[in-house]
Amino acid sequence: MGSLYVGNLAHETTEADLRTAFTPFGAVDSVRIVSGRRGRPKGFAYVEMADDAAAEAAMESLRGTQINGRTMDIVPEEPRRGGGRRGRPKRRRR
Repeated sequence: MGSLYVGNLAHETTEADLRTAFTPFGAVDSVRIVSGRRGRPKGFAYVEMADDAAAEAAMESLRGTQINGRTMDIVPEEPRRGGGRRGRPKRRRR
């Protein structure tokens, strides 16, 4: 399966919005928008595509496009390493 991290999402973006955007490139197995403790979306999601080819096609075609007025940042999801974090690498603080 092809897993993608989708960042820079508007808080009003729904799972249905993402599924609609990614479906033309192949079957979407799941969409998970990450929310904070108070239930407010954090502005990123994970999209599971049926296969790696579909994920690659979606990433190349949708990277830099807008959904709900925000330009999506799409990268392959990195495998979990100890510590429980998934997806995008930790950003360094400036």
